Amino acid sequence: MSGHTVPADFSGHMLDLDEDEDLEVFSKKTSTLDGDGNLVPNSPSSLVNQYRLDEEEEEEEEQHANTIDLFITVDNPESHVTAIETFIMYRVLTKTTRSEFDCSEYEVRRRYQDFLWLRSRLEENHPTLIVHPLPEKFVMKSMVERFNDDFIETRRNALDRFLKKISEHPVLSFSEHLQVFLTEPELTSYKKQGPGFLSRMGDTVRGLANSVRGLKSRPDEFTHMQEYVEDFSNKICSLDKVTQRIIREQKEYLDELKQYGPTYTQWAGSEGDLAEPLKGVASCVEHCGKETEEQTQHLSEVLVPVLHEYVLCAETLRGVMRRRDNLQAEFEAKNEALVSRKTDQESTLTLMSLYSPSA
Repeated sequence: MSGHTVPADFSGHMLDLDEDEDLEVFSKKTSTLDGDGNLVPNSPSSLVNQYRLDEEEEEEEEQHANTIDLFITVDNPESHVTAIETFIMYRVLTKTTRSEFDCSEYEVRRRYQDFLWLRSRLEENHPTLIVHPLPEKFVMKSMVERFNDDFIETRRNALDRFLKKISEHPVLSFSEHLQVFLTEPELTSYKKQGPGFLSRMGDTVRGLANSVRGLKSRPDEFTHMQEYVEDFSNKICSLDKVTQRIIREQKEYLDELKQYGPTYTQWAGSEGDLAEPLKGVASCVEHCGKETEEQTQHLSEVLVPVLHEYVLCAETLRGVMRRRDNLQAEFEAKNEALVSRKTDQESTLTLMSLYSPSA
């Protein structure tokens, strides 16, 4: 009987760490020795090959980083106060080696509405491409919440990710609107050049007409994609709601812990023999409160923004699928109109040939 204990896995079975196959993870070799001393290649699913795949992925990421020619950073948020409103301006730094740009470095100031303008222009010009979502506007938040340091930093991170995603896109990164956003000191004149209200209303009406008309036959590829997007959206929204509920309940639990600690401390002051045990309980409650507060803060700052970004990405995918369906419906409608006109033209020519006087 050995003197050391063997850990158990989650299923309750004892793990045998003396087996050679369990030690594969510590080797970078692509083959192992069998019982006769012959080299046997590892299976594709072995931990060794998984380790090698991780190395290959890291190399691919390094190669991709070396090919990037457009670097964008969003930082240094500043509060601006006018007679009408108060808003935050972010510094957007750009470094590039592309020939389309006149300079190699640019520095501009942009507010949240400018980012909205850029995204709307990208979607209008590329309706079937996935444009990374922006953080929500949160109009209903109070002035204090919207200018809280944590909120501003969370939004800055989201805006920074948005521009980095755009800069890495093979098509969107070459958009003229992105170049204007990154280089022009003022965007007022460019914002006036967008489609007018009547044009946008026309697009909306056509979209509604296409959705009412429906599709005759959607390709199986897009049908499966639509089902996957809907399923993913429902699940990620549920996960986001559950996480929000857990955080809310943990905050309520934390408030109770903060009340229990001083209560036990005061109780210990009025006891004799129980003073030390009660102080120990108070110390444990205080420690639990600190751990709960750290966990809640970690969930709020790390997990919640990521989950909510996935929710926004799912909504973006659904919007792209709707626009694709509208384009197909519009194509089918125009194709039907073309066939109908050809039929009418042929009928007209037939009638003209029947009733025309013979030569």
